[in-house]
Amino acid sequence: MDHSGHGMTMDLPPFTLGRGLHWSADPFFLVACLVGLGLYGYGVFRLRRRGDAWSAGRTVSFVVGVLTIMLVMCTRLNDYGMVMFSVHMVQHMVISMLSPILILLGAPVTLALRVLPAAGKGRKGPRELLLALLHSRYMRIITHPAFTIPLFIASLYALYFTPIFDFLMGSKTGHIAMMVHFLAVGVVFFWPIIGVDPGPHRPGYLMRMLELFAGMPFHAFFGIALMMASTPMVETFKNPPASLGIDALSDQNAAGGIAWAFSEIPSVLVLLALLFQWYGSEQRQARRQDRAADRDGDKELEAYNAYLASLNARGR
Repeated sequence: MDHSGHGMTMDLPPFTLGRGLHWSADPFFLVACLVGLGLYGYGVFRLRRRGDAWSAGRTVSFVVGVLTIMLVMCTRLNDYGMVMFSVHMVQHMVISMLSPILILLGAPVTLALRVLPAAGKGRKGPRELLLALLHSRYMRIITHPAFTIPLFIASLYALYFTPIFDFLMGSKTGHIAMMVHFLAVGVVFFWPIIGVDPGPHRPGYLMRMLELFAGMPFHAFFGIALMMASTPMVETFKNPPASLGIDALSDQNAAGGIAWAFSEIPSVLVLLALLFQWYGSEQRQARRQDRAADRDGDKELEAYNAYLASLNARGR
């Protein structure tokens, strides 16, 4: 059955969670995820082998983040996401708002910088090229809130409420490109806010919270718009396969509810992580101040002892 008006056909059984999620991998995302896990694992192995520590929490966060991508792109969820708006919205929310946060907390760029060897004097290797990219004007632009927040918002409204979405959903390549876009937008939006990797734009913790809350309400508004619509708004999902036994408008309302509710999950997760990072930063600052005070005290004590020694010498 043609589900989008673009000639793509798909015959699916009725969707029920009780049936389980069968393996139905998208080759592009399967290979990308496996390569990402392999490179990260190799980096951790290299660090451990030379005696350097690497946080287990970071490793777990990165692995779970990649697994969430595989969950929505390498199971039957991906098949149903082609014909059901609600399932597609689950994919969108996970890959743009949950996966990026977990991957960023895994600090993959920091791991790469610690593992990659430095090139010889006057030469540029992978490590030097990565550092040049991190400090480039391009990175300063795409991680600035004046760019990330409008991009975050446009990825909802300019995509779903224009023919662009239907065009991308009309081919496998277009669908993959759209999902990669969602992931990239999530990474550049959350990187300055929560990322532990080095970057050109790193505001204070209070400003990071403001950036977070500047973007999240638009997800809620988008979800409410879908929930309140009286007709299907996206051509791709207007005629779901009869075998699914679903109503297009009801499915769209469910998609809106998912978009509205899901915006709370990353907000809470990011806020907790920011508060934890802020507390850790304050503790490190306090320790640095204590060490500085100790050094100053030692210098004062040395000066006082020297003064007493000079008095003693003059007395003799």
